[in-house]
Amino acid sequence: MRIAFAGTPDFACAALAALHAAGHAIGLVLTQPDRPAGRGMKLRASPVKQWALAHDVPVLQPRSLRLDGQYPDQAGAARDALRDAAPDVLVVAAYGLILPRWTLDLPRLGCLNIHASLLPRWRGAAPIQRAIEAGDAQTGVTIMQMNEGLDTGDMVLRDAIPIGAQETAASLHDRLAGLGARLIVQALEQAAHGALQAVPQPVEGVTYANKIDKAEARIDWSRPALEIERQVRAFDPFPGAVTALGGEVIKVWRAQLGSVPYPSDARAGQILRADETGVAVACGGDGRDGVVCLTELQRAGGKRLPVREFLRGFALAAGQTLDAHE
Repeated sequence: MRIAFAGTPDFACAALAALHAAGHAIGLVLTQPDRPAGRGMKLRASPVKQWALAHDVPVLQPRSLRLDGQYPDQAGAARDALRDAAPDVLVVAAYGLILPRWTLDLPRLGCLNIHASLLPRWRGAAPIQRAIEAGDAQTGVTIMQMNEGLDTGDMVLRDAIPIGAQETAASLHDRLAGLGARLIVQALEQAAHGALQAVPQPVEGVTYANKIDKAEARIDWSRPALEIERQVRAFDPFPGAVTALGGEVIKVWRAQLGSVPYPSDARAGQILRADETGVAVACGGDGRDGVVCLTELQRAGGKRLPVREFLRGFALAAGQTLDAHE
């Protein structure tokens, strides 16, 4: 089958590689423009672009696909390239640009999107993080026939996986990327034989996974311990949950629910114990909502460290209050 592909990060790259390995002819790749990255903020090509260049697949990086938008020349060039590629289907995975009507109508079989949730739950930009943050027991991948709505198209394939008790956004991302790659290959096999069945999404159970804002990274110690523990896992690797002591920012990468006794007058954010087993912190307005034990931390400009190593270079002690400005 002739394929055009639109995607940007590693999640998309897994599907692109699987389609290539399955023998599909990939005639064109669309991906986001190169972005500054790393400490030197040098321009870096997306994983999808790197894969395409390594396999001699033509790549375009329009800033928009809207013919009436801010970059009509780039959109027009993309339209011409897609027409020349004459794909049977456009496969989309974490692309990052809105597809206008002309794009949806151009391929013979339309556009199939690989979405990392069990639609209609967690439509939108950050389904992996929001599923962990909400404490969902499972998530999955939906292959969807795209329309002009936000992840509202008919579903053609759907498969679920459990979310582990220690699951981070990074580990869940990798499992879902593999699942998405498998499902899109399966979907195209069915399409080639005219066996692909599309069904509308349920009208009930719709939720939206808003894009992660860096402002959300700050830990609010007045929240229940379970919510904070989920936040830490959901924001690993980006943006990382953060707290502070004496104005110095500390990133929290690992945490677990604790059972450390605490005094009745404990304050939210108060350190109850700090040793090589972890930094136990009171949660909730008066501590009744539990304790989280921080086990992997990072100073600004430093490395992620197990708590025993972190405490050698940054003194934390019982009685201090995180987020306090001393």
